[in-house]
Amino acid sequence: MNEYIINLERELSLFENGFKAEENRALNDYKNHDNEYIKELALSAYESAVYQVRMYAVFLFGYLSDDDDILVFMRDTVSKDDNWRVQEILAKSFDKFCKKKGYENALIIIDEWLKNSNPNTRRAVTEGLRVWTSRPYFKENPMEAIERLADLREDSSEYVRKSVGNALRDISKKHPELIKNELDSWKLESPGINQVYKSANKSIK
Repeated sequence: MNEYIINLERELSLFENGFKAEENRALNDYKNHDNEYIKELALSAYESAVYQVRMYAVFLFGYLSDDDDILVFMRDTVSKDDNWRVQEILAKSFDKFCKKKGYENALIIIDEWLKNSNPNTRRAVTEGLRVWTSRPYFKENPMEAIERLADLREDSSEYVRKSVGNALRDISKKHPELIKNELDSWKLESPGINQVYKSANKSIK
């Protein structure tokens, strides 16, 4: 396994843009090995200093995310990774978890992550589920998405607020009246709320 990870480091480090190489390798490995092996491989690969190999590992975590230990590792450890590309894959892998579990069934975990103290954990949800109202359950219940996002309009992290504003703007393209009604209820008393408001309001005529 160590030799395989060394080879991964050599191969994947050649790809500095995008994520398809990491995603394709992770999917291929997941399909060709049992979960016990893949879990060990993913945890070992995540220890790599090569961020592309950590991206690969986080894709594997997404496939394994119905394992409670892996989901906690994503929430508490991957969210602390200092590479923004790894955080992008965390968002994708969280969405993979929700899809596997069913978005309605995942609401408890979605809400738990949205309340987490780490902004990367919160953003994994706000960014990972975009476009929220294209996802099952939220497609039929758009206010469930809007209310959850709106609760973060005063988030302490600009990084999260930007994601929230963009996600609300996404929703406004299909549900302009719902977003307009939500935004009209806000008191624009802080720079943070104003930031989200301006972004969310951009597509509303």
